[in-house]
Amino acid sequence: MSQKFQELIQSERPVLIDFFATWCQPCRVQSSVLNSVKEKLGEKARIVKIDIDQFPSIANQYNVRGVPTLAVFKNGEMLWKESGVHDVNSLVGVLEQYAN
Repeated sequence: MSQKFQELIQSERPVLIDFFATWCQPCRVQSSVLNSVKEKLGEKARIVKIDIDQFPSIANQYNVRGVPTLAVFKNGEMLWKESGVHDVNSLVGVLEQYAN
């Protein structure tokens, strides 16, 4: 998965990684927000969910200490990272900033 993850974040368009856990209630809220973000952005950005319990090495590599944590990557570089639940408009704003 780590190799696949590296390929994934090499994308020309921004990739929003949602680090989550199945037992995390706020993660469920964030997940529904991300569905709306995807609808608004379409092909401008990609959204990928990473379960920190299934892939702890990736979570550790990017210093994910709590869930949900969101991170935006483009061309293999982390451009933005924040923990906690974010609303649709702020996430659309972040992704559009890196989509151009």
